[in-house]
Amino acid sequence: MTAHVTHGTGRLDLSALLEDSAEDLYENAPCGYLSTTPDGTIVKINTTLLTWLGRTREELVGRHSFTDLLTVGGRIYHETHFAPLLRMQGEVGGIALDLRTAAGDRLPVLVTSTVRADADGSPLLVRTTVFDARDRRAYERELLRARREAERERERLQRLAATLQQTLLPPALPTVPGLQTAAHYHIASPDQVGGDFYDLFPVSDGRWGFFLGDVVGKGVEAAAVTSLARYALRSATVSDPTPTAVLGNLNTVLEQQYRDGDPRYCTVVFGLLTLTGDGWDLVLASGGHPPALLLRADGTAEYRHTPGGLVVGILPDAHFGTATAHLAPGDTLLLYTDGLTEARVDSDRNRYGEEALRDFAAATAPATASSTVAAVRDLLADFGDGLDDDTAVLALGVPAR
Repeated sequence: MTAHVTHGTGRLDLSALLEDSAEDLYENAPCGYLSTTPDGTIVKINTTLLTWLGRTREELVGRHSFTDLLTVGGRIYHETHFAPLLRMQGEVGGIALDLRTAAGDRLPVLVTSTVRADADGSPLLVRTTVFDARDRRAYERELLRARREAERERERLQRLAATLQQTLLPPALPTVPGLQTAAHYHIASPDQVGGDFYDLFPVSDGRWGFFLGDVVGKGVEAAAVTSLARYALRSATVSDPTPTAVLGNLNTVLEQQYRDGDPRYCTVVFGLLTLTGDGWDLVLASGGHPPALLLRADGTAEYRHTPGGLVVGILPDAHFGTATAHLAPGDTLLLYTDGLTEARVDSDRNRYGEEALRDFAAATAPATASSTVAAVRDLLADFGDGLDDDTAVLALGVPAR
């Protein structure tokens, strides 16, 4: 039974209409079509692809191969990759190539080819679909440009962060007669300024002040607090270098400065060294900071706890714990921020912890300040991705006899 469709007063053969539509769809499809023999000779090509190329059917059919339409780079890729894959698999899809138009311009395209074979599996024809990729290629170029621009901007910000970080740390520790010094700062992320800080400076004849702290948070806000804390700690020692008084002054400064806005606080350990004979008397005060470690000349290690010390900058009348010690020849004092003890050491994300650090120090002792810091630096490197916070380390040691 033949189907008919009525339009107005005329009767059209639907099968003929569909046949005409199919041919028109092939010729004027939104993509290019061409068919080639197994050796690549073009035997059929649609109007769309001819229009893109600026060619005529008479120019190409039976006279040129598909590779003749490609750029030099495209021909090489076709011969070394595209054609071998097509022979092995019978089809290849989504390959990016460049065609050469009659005007000599490049036409970015995506090519999909399928082999039509006879009953014995011998190839008869290769049917290829060509998609215009100019918009896609332009998008990819714009995406690449934006990515490179973002990389340059990130590098600029990293340089800025590194420069700002350097201004928050002493360029070098001063030389102190009768005392060995060493420090290390591990940056967890080059994109952000950390809040860890340390310093060592003279207070008066035979006395030296030092501190190490950790501001909560990162970035510019943390850097501002770090700068303020370093200035306040140094300034406070001029009037009263007693460690608890110095931390009390810093607490007042931070509490008043950030009282009405976003509260800012930090943990700090401040110490005062006084030269006595062949060693140093030590007084420590801590505001919520991890305890200092003493590596003794006899190969033991012990914490110097300062119990009850509150975080600096939260309460107007904060209490700070104190401790005393004597550094004899061969002894080394190690200060650190919690990035060290809170490093993750296994797949279960367990923390390194203070007990492991004490065992590490005992295995390291006796050690000079520089060798202690070098050992800690190697330890931090071993943590790898488990070290996700900045870590500052300061070591002060008395030369062995």
